[in-house]
Amino acid sequence: MAQSDPECLFCKIVGGEVPAEIVREGERTVAFRDINPQAPTHVLVIPREHHPDVAAAARAGTGLVDEIAREAQEVARGEGIGADYRMVFNTGTGAGQTVFHVHAHVLGGRGMEWPPG
Repeated sequence: MAQSDPECLFCKIVGGEVPAEIVREGERTVAFRDINPQAPTHVLVIPREHHPDVAAAARAGTGLVDEIAREAQEVARGEGIGADYRMVFNTGTGAGQTVFHVHAHVLGGRGMEWPPG
């Protein structure tokens, strides 16, 4: 898997070429506010390494998906929403994925309806 994709918006954010409101930075991940928030707290957690979706990241077998989940929990804690948050991975255009660099949406600060969508 490519470490970076020069055409990828999120790779450009990781590389500092595109600005973002950074919430947390880790060795393997970056978390930043979504530009189109769907909840009072809406932060994206992305890996620094490029993978097109969560399935590809999981197949790499490097523990990256675990790292994203841990960072999502830290984002929620830092944002004051504690254990009451939703973490979403959209995979594929039919599921609403618009940037093909794996990312977890961390949503909270309001009640979450079920079923989603």
